[in-house]
Amino acid sequence: MNTLGAALRQLQTGGLPRLEAQMLLLHALGQPPQARAWLLAHDDAALPADAATRLHALATRRLAGEPMAYLTGEKHFHGLRLQVDARVLDPRDDTETLVDWALALLPADAPRRVLDLGTGSGAIALAIAHARPQARVTAVDASADALTVARANAGQLGLAVTLHHGDWLAPVAGERFDLIVSNPPYIAEGDAHLPALAHEPRSALVSGADGLDDLRRIVATAPAHLAPGGWLLLEHGWDQAAAVRALLTDAGFTQVQSRRDLAGIERCSGGCHCPSVERR
Repeated sequence: MNTLGAALRQLQTGGLPRLEAQMLLLHALGQPPQARAWLLAHDDAALPADAATRLHALATRRLAGEPMAYLTGEKHFHGLRLQVDARVLDPRDDTETLVDWALALLPADAPRRVLDLGTGSGAIALAIAHARPQARVTAVDASADALTVARANAGQLGLAVTLHHGDWLAPVAGERFDLIVSNPPYIAEGDAHLPALAHEPRSALVSGADGLDDLRRIVATAPAHLAPGGWLLLEHGWDQAAAVRALLTDAGFTQVQSRRDLAGIERCSGGCHCPSVERR
C-alpha cells in the first residue's frame, strides 16, 4: 500500500524539493496548500488511486520545468492569493520590491491615479489597490487572455481595477496618472535562461536584442501620461539598472534611482516627472 509519507519520499527521491512535493501532494488530494501539518499527521494514511494518478501527472510536469503556480493554479503575492495559469507570467517574489516602492509613494488617504502597464495576472495592480483603497488603479495588457485572468482575480478579491486591452499606453491616450508602474518584458532574445522559461508566455518575457525595447518605449512615452510630480517605476533585469537609469535621465526624469530586491540585486529603477525641478 502506498502511503502519503511514502509518496512524499518518492517525489523527493525523484528530484523534487520537500516543500514542492508537499504542495503537489496536497493539491492532488484536494487539500488546501496550508495543510502541511495535516500531511504530517496522516503520514501512514493510504494514497487513493485517483490522487496517485493526479500526483504522478503533476510531478512529471514540474520535473519538466513547469512553474508550481501553473500546477496548483494559484500564487501568493504581496498577501493576496491570485489565480495563475499559463496565460500569464508566474508572479515573482522579487516583483514585490516594485509594489513596496509604489506604496511608499502613495499616500494612504488620497485618491491618486495609478497605471500598471503589462498587468498580466493583475498582481501589481491588485496589490496596490488592496493596500491603497483610495487609489484609482488602471491596468493595461496587450493580451486579452491575460486580462481575463486579471479580471477574474479582481472579482475574486473584490478589488476595483479598471482594465484596458491594448499596447502599453495607447489605451489611455489623453489620461494622466500620478504613478505609472510596469514589469515589462526585459529578457534579451537568445538569452541562455530562456529555455528554462519555456512554459511561460514568450511575449511577457522577451524584448529585443538587448531586452530593453519595451523599457525604451515606456520611458519615452510615459512623460506625456504623468501628472507633474508623478513617478515612473520599472522592474528590469539583474544587469540592466544602469541602462534603465540612463534611459530615465535622458528622458528628463529627475530623482532617478534604483531599488534592490531580496537578493540585493538592483531590480527596479524609477524617476520623477518633475519639470520644475532642476535635473541633476
